[in-house]
Amino acid sequence: MQAKSIYKQFYQKLVLATSLFIIILSFIFYGYTKSTIFEEIKESLYSDAGLILKVSQNTKVDSDNFNIITHNGINVDIVFLKNIPESSYITYQIKQNNFMEILYPFDESKGLYIKIVKNIDSSIQMLNKIFNNLLLISLGGLIMVILYAFTVSKTLLKPIIDITKKLSNMDENFLTQINKKNLPIEFHPLANSINSLTTRIETNIRFKKELFIGVAHELKTPLAVMKLKNEVTLMKKREAEKYQETMKLTIEQIDDMNKMISSILDIGRAEGAQFEKPEEIDLVQYLQRKTNDYRMLSAKKKIILTFFSNVNHHEVYLQPTLLNQIIQNFVQNAIKFTPDDKAIAIRLEKTKDDTTISITDDGRGIDESIDLFAPFKRMGEESGAGLGLFLAKNAADALGATILIKNRVDGKNGCVATVTLPHTVTTKSN
Repeated sequence: MQAKSIYKQFYQKLVLATSLFIIILSFIFYGYTKSTIFEEIKESLYSDAGLILKVSQNTKVDSDNFNIITHNGINVDIVFLKNIPESSYITYQIKQNNFMEILYPFDESKGLYIKIVKNIDSSIQMLNKIFNNLLLISLGGLIMVILYAFTVSKTLLKPIIDITKKLSNMDENFLTQINKKNLPIEFHPLANSINSLTTRIETNIRFKKELFIGVAHELKTPLAVMKLKNEVTLMKKREAEKYQETMKLTIEQIDDMNKMISSILDIGRAEGAQFEKPEEIDLVQYLQRKTNDYRMLSAKKKIILTFFSNVNHHEVYLQPTLLNQIIQNFVQNAIKFTPDDKAIAIRLEKTKDDTTISITDDGRGIDESIDLFAPFKRMGEESGAGLGLFLAKNAADALGATILIKNRVDGKNGCVATVTLPHTVTTKSN
């Protein structure tokens, strides 16, 4: 199918619709004018016939001597009709002359009628002039509509063309924001969506670059350590214990590399989860079930894990795998950094505009100057690849949610990790 230009479609439809409107309006006006003029002529003739009847009642009149000429173009006579006509009003044409004829009862018992015939050429000529003027006005209006259609269509399409050019000049190395200053207000939501998308793309590209550099560095370091340790061990004969020590170190480094590779694979799975079909779930029941699952992990450190919600049920429409990546990472980090015999609280709060899930721990808190969502950022000396929060951030972006980690403000040690889900992204569209 051949692609159609929205520009051509717009002005063609506008010209067609306006042309039909002008033509229909012109015919309506012409028909109304014609009927009005003819009606006035007919009423005038009937009035004259009534006046003639009234005058003739005082004078002896018959069909032989009844022939009155009131003025030029009007002929008045009395006629005998055997059959009563269906219509007492007709118009006709004789040799390019137009006439209107009426019949008015004079003596119905004898079948006598007053017949008045009037030449209406002047009225027809006036109607023709009106029609010609309407035709000229319609043609002029049509030309103005065509010019207006071209102007309006170009004006409406200019912002789209500007945005299209802006997008066509962008690539992964050149991402710029669309300036809304010169855009009509109707295009601001589109510009906001595109700017949000480019920001996400820019952030994703920056994180991916950091990820690739970090992966290369994280994998290169253990390889270099293993190579150096093996080379030193093989420089001369050593005791069996030395070889065992080297092998143990190699195995430890390989385990760390396996963890790193598993985390990288998790990134691939997380990106695949972005295309998962959204499901409708009860968020309260979902978090209650997850809390019970996490209690098996927290029990190892004798940490009390609790769940609170300000609603009993809350139906949302989203991708559960992405939400699970966020919640699981927050809870696992909270368990990792919370000392034994402390507490962790999971809270769900639904408001008018959004839904917030928060995980509050009794740990030592965080350094808020560090971008914890960047790849390979680690807190403390705990083991890990440093990709968990990076995965959580990507999952939140895919959900249209926002995540945040801040230190507690209630005077206690620890931090609060939150994920906020706007209702606009968790409501199923019909």
